Amino acid sequence: MALQDNHDALLLDLDGTVWNGGVAIEHAVDAINGSGLAAMYVTNNASRSAGDVAQMLNAIGLNAAEQEVITSAQAALTMAESHLEHGDSVLVVGAASFKQLVSDAGYRVVASADDNPKVVLHGHNPETGWAQLSEAALAIQQGAIYLATNLDTTLPMERGFMVGNGSMVAAVTSATGVVPEAAGKPGPAMFLQAADRLGAKRPLAVGDRLDTDIAGGVAAGIPALHLLTGVSGPLALIEAPKEHRPTFIADDLRGLTQDAESLRPGTQGGFTARIDGDDIILGNGNDAATPTEALRTVLEVAWHMDTPPEYVRPNSEAAERATAQWW
Repeated sequence: MALQDNHDALLLDLDGTVWNGGVAIEHAVDAINGSGLAAMYVTNNASRSAGDVAQMLNAIGLNAAEQEVITSAQAALTMAESHLEHGDSVLVVGAASFKQLVSDAGYRVVASADDNPKVVLHGHNPETGWAQLSEAALAIQQGAIYLATNLDTTLPMERGFMVGNGSMVAAVTSATGVVPEAAGKPGPAMFLQAADRLGAKRPLAVGDRLDTDIAGGVAAGIPALHLLTGVSGPLALIEAPKEHRPTFIADDLRGLTQDAESLRPGTQGGFTARIDGDDIILGNGNDAATPTEALRTVLEVAWHMDTPPEYVRPNSEAAERATAQWW
């Protein structure tokens, strides 16, 4: 049975899963539209409003409404509300849309630590620099509560992996010693909220990053499909701790139409895998076997080891070809 036939909704990451820098990833749009499933877009990127994200999705051929987008900025504001009263000052390090979201909720958005903000909200904005980070650090040193939309260290873009919000947060943490609570993935809240909005009983979480997208799905108790289109590749999968392990692995979103069982870690493509000391020996393999089939074969063994293998050693021509394409 096709993977998509086992589920009633898709909870989709954006960057590295649906698009890179707003440019659709190959096969993504056709796969989502062709699935016939309700979709909710769950993104850690707080640099755009839900409405702006919906417009961008429509521009690449996906029919998405504002209420079908959940951003980490929305989640961070919800988290902040437990610390605030109406009219309190909030220092927002982030995009104009994030500041507007906070203002619309009834709080006074400030840009200086001298305004004694109760909370510092930190979201991704490509324009953030030393001055904004320094004001955040000063406010936190004066007692403001520090909350981040997400801790993603990188952001997949057309040219490669750019600096993400987590890297900016790390600068503030280095200056203050304060690690913020993060609202977005890998916490389960955004996934549970997304499933609730859709009334989904059998949702599927889909993403490209193990420590956020997949970990969030696992934390929420939702089956997760990992795509090899973005941040986390074969090595990360082989070394993944239990809480970061997806249910399914696919090259891209065309995996939705593939047999669900074939996407699980397990022996396939004629490959064999066995433990040899601290290593895994990958052998055999059909002439037409793919690198991803080899990966799933290795994962079944690797994920039963107490510690990740030191090396995966190919022991056939097919295994050599497959593993050469992992790196």
